Amino acid sequence: MAMSSGSRAPGAGAALTASAAAAIPDARQAGDAYTAAQAEQDARAAHSARTFKIWRGARGTGDFVDFTTEVTEGMVVLDAVHQIQAEQANDLAVRWNCKAGKCGSCSAEINGAPKLMCMTRLDELPAAGPITVEPMRAFPHVRDLVTDVSWNYRVKAKIQPFMPRKPDAPDGTWRMNQADIDRVQEFRKCIECFLCQDVCHVLRDHQKHEEFIGPRFLVHIAALEMHPLDTADRIPALRQADGIGYCNITKCCTKVCPEHITITDNAIIPLKERVVDDFFDPIGKLVKIFSRRRK
Repeated sequence: MAMSSGSRAPGAGAALTASAAAAIPDARQAGDAYTAAQAEQDARAAHSARTFKIWRGARGTGDFVDFTTEVTEGMVVLDAVHQIQAEQANDLAVRWNCKAGKCGSCSAEINGAPKLMCMTRLDELPAAGPITVEPMRAFPHVRDLVTDVSWNYRVKAKIQPFMPRKPDAPDGTWRMNQADIDRVQEFRKCIECFLCQDVCHVLRDHQKHEEFIGPRFLVHIAALEMHPLDTADRIPALRQADGIGYCNITKCCTKVCPEHITITDNAIIPLKERVVDDFFDPIGKLVKIFSRRRK
């Protein structure tokens, strides 16, 4: 008797199950082969013992604790911290997520410099002496290598959001020059690791968190102000509440940015120029006065 297209031959499911079961040993063998190859590669890699001075403590108190662990070629600082956490200090607090330099979670100070632990290779650090790993100093300490960065999110919430102009075409779309679009793309690479905030002396040394928003959010404002569709005016806030005058363009924020955003030259200095144009340029003031009268 002929079967309909929706029917299944008796035993087809059993045959499929048997086929899948037969594939499992092959998968295991492939996995075992990969594991063996990885183990062989690790064995060939150069091994050495390194000492790490890691900050241990809570709520701003604590001290450096020495840990010596075996490291292999290609390891980054986060690898070593995880190895120490697994083998010697199970309660070591460390924040991380992607381990690919894109989430910004594992920010710390390595040998005194703000860096991402997952992007700092051990072979890039001096071989002589211990490697120090400590939490960022610009933010409240929580525990071990973890700091409270929630202040940054409160700052961002206060910034006037994107306000586009009315659409240029009846279909609700806009027309923009490619050069104007390209200008702000650099700022959108920010991963909010807050290393630029940490290295900024206004926040780090002078604790001006209530008066200065820091380089991260000057970049954010630059992305909005320079957007070809945005109509909001954030310049008065920049001068007053945001404290852009505190920045003395040392370019330390640019140096530590893992995304290589030219923070000082492309974001902060143009914003400073806009503040000067609006508030301190006498010719600009006259133009504004006469423009208002004509309206």
